[in-house]
Amino acid sequence: MLQIDQLQKHYKTFSLHCSLEVPDGRITGLVGQNGAGKTTLFKAILGLIRPDGGSISLLGKDPRSLSAQEKQELGVALATSGFNGYLTVADLLPLLSHFYATFDRAFFLEQAEQFHLPMKQKIREFSSGMKAKLKILCAISHDARLLILDEPTAGLDVVARESLLDLLRTYMARDERRSMLISSHISSDLESLCDDFYMIHQGGILLHEDTDVLLSDYALLKIGREQYQTLDKRYLLRAKPESFGYSCLTNQKQYYLENYPQIAAECGSIDHVISMMVTGTPAA
Repeated sequence: MLQIDQLQKHYKTFSLHCSLEVPDGRITGLVGQNGAGKTTLFKAILGLIRPDGGSISLLGKDPRSLSAQEKQELGVALATSGFNGYLTVADLLPLLSHFYATFDRAFFLEQAEQFHLPMKQKIREFSSGMKAKLKILCAISHDARLLILDEPTAGLDVVARESLLDLLRTYMARDERRSMLISSHISSDLESLCDDFYMIHQGGILLHEDTDVLLSDYALLKIGREQYQTLDKRYLLRAKPESFGYSCLTNQKQYYLENYPQIAAECGSIDHVISMMVTGTPAA
């Protein structure tokens, strides 16, 4: 569905160099700090910027060679894009019907009502949460095979976020061939939605892992200074000095629980991974 091989994009103060893949039927998350390169990567995937190296295969083609009809297979919502603020939701209906041959007007209207989106109010008067809901609704209303969503839950409260995630889960479950690439700074969204995730930092991929493996095998270990000196460090990904000793990230939780039963271990989470991979150092 989507394959990126050694993609490069260089700016004066930032360089992107990464590879990733989103197979058919998978929901893949992309996590990282602001400025890590998520939006640059999304723009390159969509052909909005020209890469300096590497390759992108989107629906089996270079993104810039996709026809207008083939682009209808994509459902896109970018954090940095939006609609003309002087339009209303009602104004969008004929536009979407013209753009997408498979636009489902009945579905769109039903979901707009559930999301409490006023049909005749100008979009510029919407809250940030309402604008986020509208972008997602437009992305999933034309039977897209691949969803590309950049920070889709930004600006939503907890209840609205869960409602939108439920809608995405339902959309994906209706056709096992559909795929999704989604970025979010809210880690709980990815843990409950994604099959796997990539962590991007300073333009490069630091880690790729299946979500169920991360939640079952990763852990944050709390270790005293003396014990750290004699600890088997083969399965430590990162370590960070603390007042009590060291915090250590491992992807072999069971090994340490069995061989060092006195160690305190917290179950792994995407938050742990992001924090330790960025602020920690290789264990030595």
